[in-house]
Amino acid sequence: MFEFDIQATSGRARKATFHTPRGSVTTPMFMPVGTQGTVKGISPQELLDVGSQMILGNTYHLMLRPGEELVRQHGGLPGFTAYPGPFLTDSGGFQVMSLGHMRTIKEEGVTFRNHLDGSLVYLTPERSIQVQEALGADVIMAFDECPPHPASQEYVKNSLERTIRWLDRCLQVKTREDQALFAIVQGGVYEHLRLQSLEATLPFNTPGFAIGGLAVGESKEEMYPMVDFTARHLPDNKPRYLMGVGHPEDLVAAIGLGVDMFDCVYPTRTGRFGYALTDQGRINLNKASMRTDMRPVDETCDCYCCKNYTRAYLAHLMRAEEMLGPRMLSLHNLRYLHRLVDKARVAIETDTYVEWASEWGKVYFGGTLPAWFEQALRASSDE
Repeated sequence: MFEFDIQATSGRARKATFHTPRGSVTTPMFMPVGTQGTVKGISPQELLDVGSQMILGNTYHLMLRPGEELVRQHGGLPGFTAYPGPFLTDSGGFQVMSLGHMRTIKEEGVTFRNHLDGSLVYLTPERSIQVQEALGADVIMAFDECPPHPASQEYVKNSLERTIRWLDRCLQVKTREDQALFAIVQGGVYEHLRLQSLEATLPFNTPGFAIGGLAVGESKEEMYPMVDFTARHLPDNKPRYLMGVGHPEDLVAAIGLGVDMFDCVYPTRTGRFGYALTDQGRINLNKASMRTDMRPVDETCDCYCCKNYTRAYLAHLMRAEEMLGPRMLSLHNLRYLHRLVDKARVAIETDTYVEWASEWGKVYFGGTLPAWFEQALRASSDE
């Protein structure tokens, strides 16, 4: 039901098909984030039109509002949202970190202060799985603790050991065979703790594995050795998911290291603030120079925004605070990332991934590749 078939490789980068009950997806892929059952401002049909394959929802937010039982009554997230493709739900583990000032962690679970009304919310591994089964996503995540950065080695060690115990509890209560539960490897920026997490997590033999605890404030120089190290130790025959990562340069670097799946609010959040993603970097539509620019955002892009609107019009919409502006820029940014991974797949198929990534990077970074990016490309070639 959750087979992962690799069709091509180029160095450590790979192109594959991941089969789920609601359809097969092609990796590497980027997943738009629909935290509360919607990708902000974008309709399900528009998501399909720009090439989205799988959407992410969030356990913590959806259990608070509208409540998982209402979603269950709609037949799960596909019926509730009208997006017909596969879903992935985060377990709520990220909120263990992001709501740090509003929560208490104990062995049994986490007590949160509800950010909506201030009431207490108790989330355990068992409760997380119960909610995710009601939400009905194709891929569900084990409840974990995502340590903040910076964090001491002692804190990260205790956290990852608790995460492993929570993984066992998640698997004990999981009942639905039509949902794939992915385990999450933690360890922060400490290689020996990443190894400890790997050695304890891999024996659970889940249908896929996620790399967690990164892109939480550490530098790229700290992050990418951990992506490299962790991905090298994950099984070849299962999908690898780098959680919470979606900047273009991160996708290109991590795909080269063998990562298959990504998610992030970055493209839609960036669009809402008036920024557009291109191969030459971000374009700021709030700048005065954009007010008379008759070009599309990206002349190479085939999205509805770029085919129909000028930068001048989009700049006008942003200044006038018209909702169409953020919507169109969000739509373009999603299409940009989907097109980027499409190009990555072609490079993998032709076994030219490192060459393509290097040329893309020279344009994106303005001629000189950052040391961390170069190192990632070297590691991609080092099988």
